[in-house]
Amino acid sequence: EQGSEALGNVFQQSQRQLQSHSREKVSRQKFVTSLKTKKDVHPTVKKILSRSLVGIATGRWNILKLSIFFVQTSRVFTKHLFLRSQSGTGKTATFSISVLQCLDIQVRETQALILAPTRELAVQIQKGLLALGDYMNVQCHACIGGTNVGEDIRKLDYGQHVVAGTPGRVFDMIRRRSLRTRAIKMLVLDEADEMLNKGFKEQIYDVYRYLPPATQVVLISATLPHEILEMTNKFMTDPIRILVKRDELTLEGIKQFFVAVEREEWKFDTLCDLYDTLTITQAVIFCNTKRKVDWLTEKMREANFTVSSMHGDMPQKERESIMKEFRSGASRVLISTDVWARGLDVPQVSLIINYDLPNNRELYIHRIGRSGRYGRKGVAINFVKNDDIRILRDIEQYYSTQIDEMPMNVADLI
Repeated sequence: EQGSEALGNVFQQSQRQLQSHSREKVSRQKFVTSLKTKKDVHPTVKKILSRSLVGIATGRWNILKLSIFFVQTSRVFTKHLFLRSQSGTGKTATFSISVLQCLDIQVRETQALILAPTRELAVQIQKGLLALGDYMNVQCHACIGGTNVGEDIRKLDYGQHVVAGTPGRVFDMIRRRSLRTRAIKMLVLDEADEMLNKGFKEQIYDVYRYLPPATQVVLISATLPHEILEMTNKFMTDPIRILVKRDELTLEGIKQFFVAVEREEWKFDTLCDLYDTLTITQAVIFCNTKRKVDWLTEKMREANFTVSSMHGDMPQKERESIMKEFRSGASRVLISTDVWARGLDVPQVSLIINYDLPNNRELYIHRIGRSGRYGRKGVAINFVKNDDIRILRDIEQYYSTQIDEMPMNVADLI
């Protein structure tokens, strides 16, 4: 109880610092200097954090300070852990640094397993870990569906300290005995609410049954509904919970608006009118179905608008190519399903359009959290039909936020 309260207080303090980072008076250099005296942090992790904190974006360094707290206490608090915080505050960096702290680099076996709901997110986590762990010579492999099974087997046989992957392919590698689990110390479920949803739940349980009994389980998400928390009793005992209040999850730096379109067929014309605004920056347009993504992409291209699109039915190579173009800025407007709503980080995205309002309240937060990353400006625009008003009001009430009608000068806000 005391440990949970202490951790919670530290996290809440970090969030307050994040919101008022422009008034931060503590020198980063002084903080980095103090880091060198900390005895419970792996020397190489100290080096990673020291080099990361100097010159890093102000909006991210407070969450990295929090990760040092996790690293320092990881030998004391080996209990299971929930972490719920706003999108774009550095949760991935927090658990990645903690993963690096737990590794014994001399042992060429998998010691940490990170599961994600989408292939793109798993690859993003892998690349982030490799970048953070560059000084440690860490081996990390992305084990995802749609790729060559033989390549997975070869990489795993070589030895990987960390495996980041999607549940289906990871379980397949465990069954083939290519992914050996005897040395695993930590299991991380990123986007945990989605991972424990109906589609992934049984696969997660299948993987968990193969892990050593002492494995620490860490759940990370911007949203963790009560029913998901109850479900975790199957594999978590007396976990520490660090849960930011629900009314603090609406991403204060993101301005939220709606456009009343009355009928479905008016949405397309509204989007065309907004196109010049979209291309000021990079934008993601969310639809609820793959069919709608394909239809809207075709309609936009027929009207001579340049857009790209992505959804789960596309071949993996095509998805990778689209992601690469969008990250590089070669593509500026992406139409997607919720495969893009979870955890993906493209900092230059500052506009989100919900062509369709999401099917549940949690997805709303994940979608708009793709913009305004790390303290940057962000705008979310919701297309609202007459029968969508109730859904919009429900979102406002649930997150204690206000979504106003879109002003004429919305381009000035991006």
